[in-house]
Amino acid sequence: MYAFTYERPHSLSDVAKLIEHGSQPLAGGQTLLASMKQRLASPEALVDLSQVAELKGIKLNGSSLVIGAMSRHAEVASNELVIKHIPALADLAGHIGDKQVRAMGTIGGSVANNDPSACYPSAVLALGAKVHTNRRIINANDFFLGMFSTALESGEIITAIEFPIPKKAVYLKFKQQASRFAMVGIFLAQTAEGVHVAVTGASSQGVFRHAGLEAALNKSFTVESAASVAIDASDLNADIHASAEYRAHLISVQTQRAVKYLL
Repeated sequence: MYAFTYERPHSLSDVAKLIEHGSQPLAGGQTLLASMKQRLASPEALVDLSQVAELKGIKLNGSSLVIGAMSRHAEVASNELVIKHIPALADLAGHIGDKQVRAMGTIGGSVANNDPSACYPSAVLALGAKVHTNRRIINANDFFLGMFSTALESGEIITAIEFPIPKKAVYLKFKQQASRFAMVGIFLAQTAEGVHVAVTGASSQGVFRHAGLEAALNKSFTVESAASVAIDASDLNADIHASAEYRAHLISVQTQRAVKYLL
């Protein structure tokens, strides 16, 4: 590690001032601290968000759940409101990484980082969530721009994520055993707007909604309908863990299993 300035403010306004002067936000630190140790990132100043009450809490707001950005994975997994209204989201959070990661990692940090194999972005996209920041509200379809890239601007941080409560939803993850990241993760949701299918782990560009699967399932919500959709492997990721063709196969199989789960 190397020398850097560390601040731990208690208000969002103080956080904003520090970020405007170049400080790097520190949420759970599951990605940032590891990157700093490997010298892949070298911020000169960190601002710890853990003491900011405005970034915490989970509440029901009409037909939506609003989850504070600093909510830990373990908190989302065990929260009674999440379990009651969006059990798929609680299940997703409960299977991120290991116990230590779930105790420290945060939903805001995960979504802001937009790792192409992270779980939370698929829930944000499939449920049509709204990302609240210290400046504005960003719709899910406008938030994710590519691998490790989002619509967040300089000095902008996530304060909360608002999830509309779906009719039904499920998240199925075929995980890479060592990291427990998704080799392919499918978040299938029956929403007021129709069926949404968000895929994570499969594309080097990050999370995406699969238009072909959505069209087929909105026409006929059956396992056979999902199975009939050809999954194009040309834009999918290939690495030491799986080929693009295998990931295409997993997208189809996991979606079929998700449909069967919700029937």
